[in-house]
Amino acid sequence: MRPKSIGDQELALLQYVAEQGGATVGQAAEGFGAPRGLARSTVLTMMERLRQKGHLERRQVDGVYRYSSPAAPGQVMRDVVRSFVEKTLGGSVSPFVTYLTEEAEVSDGELAELEELVAKLHSKRKEDA
Repeated sequence: MRPKSIGDQELALLQYVAEQGGATVGQAAEGFGAPRGLARSTVLTMMERLRQKGHLERRQVDGVYRYSSPAAPGQVMRDVVRSFVEKTLGGSVSPFVTYLTEEAEVSDGELAELEELVAKLHSKRKEDA
């Protein structure tokens, strides 16, 4: 079963926790919540929602709950992108590519990354044929 979808603020918190290798509510409130003007109770609520949705796990360490992502940081973003493509774009990446060609400002470095990805797609397609 796939984890339930999450909002932008939850995604940012999930990425913060994953990048830190896990965090207590206090650590997340200080490092993530304080710069955004979020109260500790708000961060706790968000972390518990992420846990209930299957995006975070918690375990007690020295009497304090420590939250961590069961997925690697890169997998978290891949799951979010997959959900976006499936739900918002109807499974097609064409609207996103159209956006890139018509409206986005793509740096030379990003363009090189995109070209590498397209080359990988071509290579994979040849292998599968």
